[in-house]
Amino acid sequence: MPVPIPRQRAIPAAESGQAQAASPCGGSAEESVTDTPGAARTPDTAGNSTNRVEHTAHTNLTLLLIEDDPAGSPIVPDMLDEAGKPIRVRTARNLTEAARLLTDDVHCILLDLALPAPGRSDSDDELAVLRHVLELAPRHAVLALTASGDAERGAEAVRVGAQDYLFRDELDSRLLNRAIRYAVERKRSESAERRLAEGRLRAQENRRLERGLLPTPLLEGSSLRFAARYRPGRSRALLGGDFYDVVRTPDGTVHAMIGDVCGHGPDEAALGVELRIAWRALTLAGLCGDQLLGTLQQVLEHERADDEIFATLCTVDIAPDGRRAGLCLAGHPSPLLAGPGRPARLLPYDNNGPALGLLPRARWPRTQVELGAEWSLMLYTDGLIEGRVGEGRERLGQEGMTEMVRRQFAEGLRGEQLLQAAVNEVRDLNGGELTDDVAVLLLDRVP
Repeated sequence: MPVPIPRQRAIPAAESGQAQAASPCGGSAEESVTDTPGAARTPDTAGNSTNRVEHTAHTNLTLLLIEDDPAGSPIVPDMLDEAGKPIRVRTARNLTEAARLLTDDVHCILLDLALPAPGRSDSDDELAVLRHVLELAPRHAVLALTASGDAERGAEAVRVGAQDYLFRDELDSRLLNRAIRYAVERKRSESAERRLAEGRLRAQENRRLERGLLPTPLLEGSSLRFAARYRPGRSRALLGGDFYDVVRTPDGTVHAMIGDVCGHGPDEAALGVELRIAWRALTLAGLCGDQLLGTLQQVLEHERADDEIFATLCTVDIAPDGRRAGLCLAGHPSPLLAGPGRPARLLPYDNNGPALGLLPRARWPRTQVELGAEWSLMLYTDGLIEGRVGEGRERLGQEGMTEMVRRQFAEGLRGEQLLQAAVNEVRDLNGGELTDDVAVLLLDRVP
């Protein structure tokens, strides 16, 4: 009766850097160096088959030898590890047995390249058996065993994927011990480098994708200056649920928008991108005000994953002469207007309509506001005003933000410097990074 074999775990000992508890197939130092199918076993308290002896905290190195010796003579000498304990050797005479014995506590595979691969003739591929083993055990260290003088075949085996090669008739315990340790460490290093490279590649791809989803303002022909700051609340993310955009239509009107999808996950970020793209398309098609927001609400209702998801929005359309603008608010904080000789102030928010996705057939009134000849208009999401002030529960709020920008404006800060100073101060007042997404954009008109 075959000995029960435990399920293979996610990471073999050769890759994880430490051996797991010995497999039921693996003999202990007190049993035999070479595993045999008939090794005596006793059930544990849970009814599982285990070795009779108890394993110590130190787990021996385990070698899986795959070779078919007709004479039955062992080709692997007795070996001791650094602690003076025998290196355990499991022997498989074909790849079917090897697959059964390949558990997660195996550190290294010693493969005889003369072994035929299943379903192939010897003339097909001299390294067919090696390729098969590499497919079977992609995360284990593999040592190729070849005939003396066949160095070319051994070198080819290393090129294909083995960690090293050895001559069959030159094996001794010292050489094999050193080769096993070298192969294990080399495989571990290769695996770590591969995971690091894959992680970096995924991070680069994510950054390129998320940067590509951020808007490129369309302000060609406009005298207005544009600046923006974006800081997602999700750790290691470049894109959150906040979104913004600025475009200039052929009649010279500059349209600006900023919004916030409730929530902070990737689904909310994707929905924010969809709303931003829809807003740009609708704006360039000539829609504005209540008609535009009503259409955006339809987009939100069709694209959201849950009926409870909503989005706040602020839109501003600035006349071609730059002196006045129309303002629509959908549950969003009112923009901040500052200019020379007048303190920063919030634009009127009495006609604030509901957030998108809350009420069917809602309306969003458009308010006309005077901007003046020279001004700075700041649109922002609530992440900028909901940060805490000190260690208490007090929030910065719109009044605190207005006072902060008023002071920074009086100090001569403009454009990118103003936004950077505002975001940094809000973060400092919060005592660390803000948990919510933050988006801020600034439009300046300087005659």
